[in-house]
Amino acid sequence: MRMKLQELVRMNVWNMKAYSSARDEFKGEASVFLDANENPLNDKYNRYPDPLQWALKEKISKIKNIEPGKIFLGNGSDEPIDLVIRIFCEPRIDNIVAIDPTYGMYRVCADVNDVEYRKVLLDDNFGLDAQKLLEKTDENTKLVFLCSPNNPTGNLLNRREIEKVLHAFRGIVAIDEAYIDFAQEETWLDSLDKYSNLIVLQTFSKAWGLAAVRLGMAFASAEIIGLFNRIKYPYNVNILTQNCVNGELDKPELRKQWIQTLLKGRDYLTDELAKLPFVERIYPTDSNFILVKVTDANGLYRKLADKGVIVRNRNTVSLCAGCLRITVGADDENRMLIETLQAMCISEK
Repeated sequence: MRMKLQELVRMNVWNMKAYSSARDEFKGEASVFLDANENPLNDKYNRYPDPLQWALKEKISKIKNIEPGKIFLGNGSDEPIDLVIRIFCEPRIDNIVAIDPTYGMYRVCADVNDVEYRKVLLDDNFGLDAQKLLEKTDENTKLVFLCSPNNPTGNLLNRREIEKVLHAFRGIVAIDEAYIDFAQEETWLDSLDKYSNLIVLQTFSKAWGLAAVRLGMAFASAEIIGLFNRIKYPYNVNILTQNCVNGELDKPELRKQWIQTLLKGRDYLTDELAKLPFVERIYPTDSNFILVKVTDANGLYRKLADKGVIVRNRNTVSLCAGCLRITVGADDENRMLIETLQAMCISEK
């Protein structure tokens, strides 16, 4: 849908003047920099990094086929999640609608920003009902979060249902694609020009194997990205992160190999888990993890932890009673998990 962005943005954000750093005011090459109060005696790390990370965005734009001006880079995906709430949601007035269960940081960031958070339960197969979600919105709903593939359920949300939300909702729809590299379906990046209210979130933590580096991406119209840049901290992505990711982007074939290895590992775990007597259900997954329903989630989690094998207990999460979330590991880690579970079966006979 087309929208008037000014009608959605908090008035103080729309009217504010962004902080201008020394590296914003001068762009280009020079031999002497005496403008930013930097220490000149440590050549490697003494200069502030590019506040808008243009060199890195140029590289990402060629991979994602998205203009650099439509890319925001943040400290993990959590930074743009927080910023989009601060841009669009007036505390104690506006509200956010999101699916349930889903990634917990949407709720945390809403609570930190004092914005009402409304949950819409998925169906028993973790499917999205667009009409049900839209009925939860009102004139003060500014933002909808949809995680696809979803966490902790692992599945892609139905594309037609998402399209219904994008067409009907007169606010911002943020689709979190942290796990999209492990799915067969197309990314929503190709739809940015079609839906002016769409923001797509992605990350370097999963398929790129850079969780410790902390770099997330938000893709949206140039106008929305401009608002992100207006309110972010001046140097939100440090030079170590920028340089590391810049180098990793030169290894696209290695990333493809990793994805294929993880998908094979996912198949192996799915097949082997299905043979275990205490496994009641393995949910379909489009991610690098598997949600598994077992007869005693709490007990099995403790037994695995005692053996030094750590999975995620999702037993108390909506619709996930009795479930463990198992990340696909390296081949030896996957084998250790299965062998540990098999040994438990033998000991209980």
